[in-house]
Amino acid sequence: MEQRQLGNLWPVSALALGGGGLGQIWGETTREEAIATAREAVDLGITLLDMAPSYGKGEAESVIGEAFDGKLPDGVRITTKCIVGTLSPEDMLTKIERSIVRSLKTMKREQADLFFLHSQILPDEYQLAGYEDIQHLWTVTWSCYEEAVLPALEKLKAKGLIANWGITGVGLPSTILKALHHEIKPAAVQAIANLMDSPGGIRRYEEPPEPRNIIRTAINNDVGVIGIRAVQAGALTAKMDRLLDTTDPDMMDYIRAQPWRDLCAELGENPAVLAHRYALAMEGVDVVVTGVKNRQEQKELVEGLAKGPLDPEIISKIDALRLNFYRPKIPMEV
Repeated sequence: MEQRQLGNLWPVSALALGGGGLGQIWGETTREEAIATAREAVDLGITLLDMAPSYGKGEAESVIGEAFDGKLPDGVRITTKCIVGTLSPEDMLTKIERSIVRSLKTMKREQADLFFLHSQILPDEYQLAGYEDIQHLWTVTWSCYEEAVLPALEKLKAKGLIANWGITGVGLPSTILKALHHEIKPAAVQAIANLMDSPGGIRRYEEPPEPRNIIRTAINNDVGVIGIRAVQAGALTAKMDRLLDTTDPDMMDYIRAQPWRDLCAELGENPAVLAHRYALAMEGVDVVVTGVKNRQEQKELVEGLAKGPLDPEIISKIDALRLNFYRPKIPMEV
């Protein structure tokens, strides 16, 4: 499989195996099939396994532990994540360390190659409409990020539990950009990378999502970019893999993306495969995380990638659908 440089870290495969499918977030599978999928991913040349304890309440990390028994082949990297709230420096260190230790024990590893702060980062006085009473449980204020999160991550890196750390860039765009410009920078950022530029149901703020601005800013600051949500939680696939109400943001995207499926039918392409190829063609995206839940889905993606870079003419046809149209509030970095 094609290898790409992830920021200043190491070369990784163009596709990464995500834990969402293994943890049965994106439709039903079995533990046995998930284990077989993880093993086959490595056999196919996938060298980045993107996990988190929140993927199926530990299921995805349990799959990795059982699939490899702690013996990943040389060059295969693994990540984990943690969602924390706004805490004191002492409590922050304790919370993150406990999460990492638990994840490592489950995956039968001694160190995570890359750890992601999975919380949204907000300005100190910022209020998320509708979430004012609970946002402190899963967001960190900017002051908390500087005074508690950064010191904790650097201590855990020095302790050897993590080799590197990054942030999940799906929160308020202005604060993500601020973190990417900070003196102490993440080694990588997970950024929305899909043809709709949509974070779907994980968006909690009213401002435009600005994913391409986030990616460009990461490039300018030597931060690796891991593209996520290539199929926007199923919205860009042939058929949604779970039952959702028509008012659900992901289902609303699915309905809005019908012209995309029509184009794929015209081109004779699998929508999920073409969506991943589009994400990999986005400028600045180093690697794209898949959400596959079985070997068949994985095989289709790998075979699609083997066709080579997406034709610029097809990219133009996709962009002409204008499914990613929004009015940015933050000037695009150059």
